[in-house]
Amino acid sequence: MFSWVSTALLLFLFLFHGCTGPGSGTTARLQHRAVGSAPETIALYEAWFGLPEHISVGYSSQDPAVLKQQIHHAQAMGISAFVVDWYGDREPFIDRAYQLMQQAAAKNHFHIAMMYDETDADDGATDETIADFTMFHDTYLAPNAPGHQAYLTYEGRPVIFIFPKGRHTDWTKVRAVVNRWQPAPLLIEENLPEPGDGGAFDGYYAWVSPGWVAPGQKAASQDGSNWGDQYLSNFYETMKKYPDKIIVGGAWAQFNDAKASWGLNRHISARCGQTFKDTLNYWHTEFPPDQPIPFLMLETWNDYEEGTAIERGLPTCSPDGAASSSASAAPPAPDRSKTQQ
Repeated sequence: MFSWVSTALLLFLFLFHGCTGPGSGTTARLQHRAVGSAPETIALYEAWFGLPEHISVGYSSQDPAVLKQQIHHAQAMGISAFVVDWYGDREPFIDRAYQLMQQAAAKNHFHIAMMYDETDADDGATDETIADFTMFHDTYLAPNAPGHQAYLTYEGRPVIFIFPKGRHTDWTKVRAVVNRWQPAPLLIEENLPEPGDGGAFDGYYAWVSPGWVAPGQKAASQDGSNWGDQYLSNFYETMKKYPDKIIVGGAWAQFNDAKASWGLNRHISARCGQTFKDTLNYWHTEFPPDQPIPFLMLETWNDYEEGTAIERGLPTCSPDGAASSSASAAPPAPDRSKTQQ
């Protein structure tokens, strides 16, 4: 199996030395591009471990020693920020874990961003979202908020990701509220622009989508062989039609939601590590070298319930062809002599 050092090497090789394919022509020049020659690499982070309704992975998301070790581990892999899945005051445990991670990020020259996990309630969703965003701003983005300097920004504005649930939120009303922040945040929605967005979103991110097929196409095999090339091609090709929007690419190693209480028996095969290489490099085939997209999000750092975690390394195959996965290994225990805040 690959170690995390191998993962770091792959990140470097494929982000900086990928080849550009024939689909790299764009209809219009992107208005928002990477600061350097490649996207900034960020990773989705789940902060719910330690809650009884989630599986045990050997650590608590509220352990400062673990958080510091995870940050150093990610930095060694070329990851610059964790995007933490956050639920407002619906999940106090996760909110506390976010608070600790933001403070740890500030102390360790790392960045953090919030992905707002939208309520699925059909009544009062907009008011709840506005209340959650106001809470978040006052607690984590205000000038006196501990660790606020670690928050991820782009073009001087904080970046907030949206994970849709019930889709009952009126985002144009939320947008009107957050536009009063100084500075106003950039709101990045999942997948692609849709009728009715109302211009509320500044960009869109690709998300691991097992079994996705293009509209009108025959359903793909459920054996996991559909690793996401059709989805990524559709995402990037469609986003080229919106050159004024921020594009956040996606990369993943595999998917298997068998351990999730919400699982639907969905799979993406690791293909002996090839799935991670291909998704990580796919943006190269769609955009010319002088137009690197701003961000590439690894999905995920540590979602063990959906089988996408890369925290413990990448899956690969043994010389005899048998599949193995670093996700089956126990997580490393923090060396507390070196990881105290």
